[in-house]
Amino acid sequence: MQKLGDFKLPHFFNYPPYFTLQPVRETREKQIQLWKELILDYCRTQKIFVIRLEEEFPLFSNSVIERTLSHEAREAFLSALVAEGRAEWLDKGRRNCLILWHRIQEWADIIVNFVKDNGFEDSVMTVEEIRSGIESRGTELQGIDRTILVRALKLLEHKGKLAIFKGTSTDDEGVKFSV
Repeated sequence: MQKLGDFKLPHFFNYPPYFTLQPVRETREKQIQLWKELILDYCRTQKIFVIRLEEEFPLFSNSVIERTLSHEAREAFLSALVAEGRAEWLDKGRRNCLILWHRIQEWADIIVNFVKDNGFEDSVMTVEEIRSGIESRGTELQGIDRTILVRALKLLEHKGKLAIFKGTSTDDEGVKFSV
């Protein structure tokens, strides 16, 4: 089985037709489903939050079979993720795509569990501490994309589980938990 670093690639990755958008609807649907699962799994295991279509992305080419996805195919696979709420375009030109291997609600649940597991129920932390503090090391929150984190925090604020307060800069935005 072929690997990309420590990531095991699925068998279809070595099948040349999967690097070309398939014309038959049923085949294309299966192809898109396989690519969606691969993109989400790879981004989750490698902690990748943004895919830039204009830049090289390891999954989008296979040197073993000398195949590369076309721009159209890349956009089709990412658009399929967007359609099911697993990604979002960050710009109108569809060049940058935010990958949601956890939906925002799932990230919010992870934050609540993090707070409870670490005894932070009535504590204050900065947004940056949640992303890169000692307590978040080795958790899914370590290195989380700031956009995703802030959206999950705002969801929790809306539910009354925390309060977000502005600092003098984005580095010192605070969060008071009341989980």
